[in-house]
Amino acid sequence: MIVDSVKKGLLSGLNTTWTLGKVIFPVTLIVTVLQYTPVLPWMIDLIAPLMNLIGLPGDAAIPLVLGNFLNLYAAIAGILTLDLTVKEVFIIAVMLSFSHNLFIESGVAMKTGVKLWVILTVRIGLALMSAVIINLVWQGGGEMAQGFVVQEATEIVGAGAILLHGITKAFIGIGQLALIVIPLMVVVQIMKDLKWLEAFSRALAPFMRILGMKPNTSMPFVAGLTLGLAYGAGVMIQAAKEDNVSKKDMTLAFIFLVACHAVIEDTLIFIPLGIPVLPLLLIRLVTAIVLTMAVAYIWNRYDSVQRKDAAYEQ
Repeated sequence: MIVDSVKKGLLSGLNTTWTLGKVIFPVTLIVTVLQYTPVLPWMIDLIAPLMNLIGLPGDAAIPLVLGNFLNLYAAIAGILTLDLTVKEVFIIAVMLSFSHNLFIESGVAMKTGVKLWVILTVRIGLALMSAVIINLVWQGGGEMAQGFVVQEATEIVGAGAILLHGITKAFIGIGQLALIVIPLMVVVQIMKDLKWLEAFSRALAPFMRILGMKPNTSMPFVAGLTLGLAYGAGVMIQAAKEDNVSKKDMTLAFIFLVACHAVIEDTLIFIPLGIPVLPLLLIRLVTAIVLTMAVAYIWNRYDSVQRKDAAYEQ
């Protein structure tokens, strides 16, 4: 039975990698090439005047644009080129924890059927709202932040070299996805065939009910919470096919995950910058729980009203 489970898991993993790879490859290629064009500097110049509204200097636009176009590692490299206070770095870290790698992660999330406007509204809205609140509430953090020195990237010159760099980076991104998603799918399939997944879902059922979701959402939920939004999407796509995860539960799960995903990596990565990471983690977790519960409550009330109206009309 284990051999059959492994075969089914490998097939599921390859299919999921192919599905997500069709999003990751073009987006990674385009964004990588854009780094060597005037587009990114133009974006930075465009939003720099808005930085003061959220308590940041104009050049803080650099890590914010890099983080949203690329990833947290690019954003941190941008932060380390600037002279920023602990408070300013903390604001940037919280914003980027809600909204980073925007194109790829939003693209793969859409593959599960979640609306793009929902993903972007939640991620960008939380980033801006958190920045405003932290800037108004926190009066400390005026000392300069300390960070590790990073080596400058090798300069790439010429259209052919830039295109090759973009293609290479896109293939590496898909390879990294495959290295996580395929083994994860195998494990999920084995757990499913051994009935462990049912026990796992039952154990998490009380928490899932609090968040307004059914127990069959638990596996992709945990995958996204620990590994990241893209890998959670991979498991979610498979769960939607095999476990009949509803569109409502998928949307609620992603609302939670866009606010709080990859909690280990995305928290630890900011330690070298000298900011308090425990508050960063708590802000993400509390925000995700409260927001998901609120949306689930409003959604359930709306469904209840719709059912009553339908019954009344009959």
